[in-house]
Amino acid sequence: MKKIFLIMLTIFLFVPMLAQEESQNVRKGNKFYDKERYVDAEIEYRKGLEKNRNSFPGMFNLGNSLYRQGKYVESAHQFQQALNQVDSSDKKKRSAVYHNLGNSLLKVYETGPDSVKSKALNGSIESYKQALRSNPKDDETRTNLAYAQTLLHQLQQQQQQQNQNQQKEEQKEQQEQEQSQANEQEQQETSPQQQNSEQMSKENAEQILDAILQDEKDVQEKVKKQAIKSKHYNVSKDW
Repeated sequence: MKKIFLIMLTIFLFVPMLAQEESQNVRKGNKFYDKERYVDAEIEYRKGLEKNRNSFPGMFNLGNSLYRQGKYVESAHQFQQALNQVDSSDKKKRSAVYHNLGNSLLKVYETGPDSVKSKALNGSIESYKQALRSNPKDDETRTNLAYAQTLLHQLQQQQQQQNQNQQKEEQKEQQEQEQSQANEQEQQETSPQQQNSEQMSKENAEQILDAILQDEKDVQEKVKKQAIKSKHYNVSKDW
């Protein structure tokens, strides 16, 4: 990553010299840029663009100053605007713009929210490829392209792992839901049987109690009869 940063730094310090023949504001902005006074450079470049909104050096160098301030989305926009001012036959300028556009989008990937990472990284890769089409011998762009492609591969692996984890979680939730439904169904099917069993147990108990009471009644009747017989016998004997 450190090597990539040094490559970007070399390119950005070199390219502002393309604007030496531009307006006074652009030249003044270049001086601020060389002194790393990027906010002041931005102000001067914008003043130059107010005078000539189609100024390629103004757009391009404004993109550089915005990049140096960490305004990567804005710098990418400026480089995109600068492309509209470059003739398709000017391979040198097109290569430089696409290279810097790729750098800006790569930074958007590294610092931006997750919602834009994939789009920014793919845009960076495509920009580096376009730069190499204009200048196939640019090893610095080729190195940046290889780095961006490595990041894309890592991002795809992360997304694949996340998708797999999400699928596993969804399957787990589905299984838990199905198990819960099965348990509920089993409980509903078992509950009437329990009620019937309880009802049968109550009825059996009542039947047993009735039988006991009946047996006791029968015993009392027998005892009563025997007592009557005994009484008659005893009386008879005494007499």
